[in-house]
Amino acid sequence: MNQFLNSLEIGAQGQCTLPQEFYRSQELFERELRHLFLDRWICVGHSDNLREPGTFLNLKLGSESILLIRDHHLKLHANFNVCRHRGTRLTEAPCGKLGKTIQCPYHAWTYQLDGTLAGVPDEKEIAGFCKADYGLHRAKVHEIGGLIWLHAGREVGDFDSRYTGILSRFQPWQLANLKFGSHREYHVKANWKLILQNYSECYHCAPVHPRLVELSSPTSGGNDLVEGPVMGGYMDLRGNAQSMTCSGHKCGEFISGLDSQQQQRVYYYVFFPNMLLSLHPDYVMIHWLTPVTFDQTRIDCRWYFPTATLATQTNSIEDAVEFWDQTNREDWQVSELTQLGVASSRYTPGPYSNREAMSAALDRYYLQQLAAANLESPQ
Repeated sequence: MNQFLNSLEIGAQGQCTLPQEFYRSQELFERELRHLFLDRWICVGHSDNLREPGTFLNLKLGSESILLIRDHHLKLHANFNVCRHRGTRLTEAPCGKLGKTIQCPYHAWTYQLDGTLAGVPDEKEIAGFCKADYGLHRAKVHEIGGLIWLHAGREVGDFDSRYTGILSRFQPWQLANLKFGSHREYHVKANWKLILQNYSECYHCAPVHPRLVELSSPTSGGNDLVEGPVMGGYMDLRGNAQSMTCSGHKCGEFISGLDSQQQQRVYYYVFFPNMLLSLHPDYVMIHWLTPVTFDQTRIDCRWYFPTATLATQTNSIEDAVEFWDQTNREDWQVSELTQLGVASSRYTPGPYSNREAMSAALDRYYLQQLAAANLESPQ
């Protein structure tokens, strides 16, 4: 049985918010990308968005571009988007569907979907050339429970020891069986950490999200994961509310496998550093964050539903999408205002409320990861 603690029981431990430089340093931002995003396992997608043979996702982080491609044997591959001839990117498309191969637009070097070099024009004119030596550079990819994980570093840490046990907690929501329903993309003028911090607390919910607090009390619930790479817990639904939707009604049937208690809650988890997992009784919403600059973040928000919900015309998934689209925009607005404020010469770190205990915990973990990567704090 998981033990849940309310934020007031956890407490902020006297912490203050991070100093200005953590949100304003381009040098630190570039090191974050390398060591906190590329050199660790991060969740980058849901299997349903790469289910068909030939489908691909182009993941961009800083100067890196990595192609996640489902081959015609339904195996998933992760290859750096760098032709082995002159370094040309094979595609700039964010996603799409390929045939049997992918070809460089510059000199037509052609690769199998697994990254193997298949053909080179005038191969005989390259001295001592062997195709087997020039496949695309690979990254590590792992699929588990409907989620796709990527590690683009040279030294790959063990996935199972860090995540497999934690992911078992989410089995009742049957993520692998849910189907993609809708998505929204946002470009937020705020540092990626501000967005994680905002998601981790509901201290702001009463002034910022009036519709949300009608459905769920901002002081309710508790957290069962309070340190480490995954943190969060649940909030209760109020009264007759069945889910977080514009109407308060569920979009379809409850996700099978949830018990009566889980049907009365919404669970919110941060997967450091880039994913926000929101588990509802009738659907799952996931935000994937891509840092663009120290003060800009691209967010891909996607909704997943049981097959039966999507197959029934009387069900309206827009009831959920519209609710969270408005709530998202409210969050992005205050995050952007915070980014503007921390740039002021008069900004100094402020004290966290105990109701922001998980934001404080997130900051502690972030600082621990900086130290583990031997990254100095910005001055």
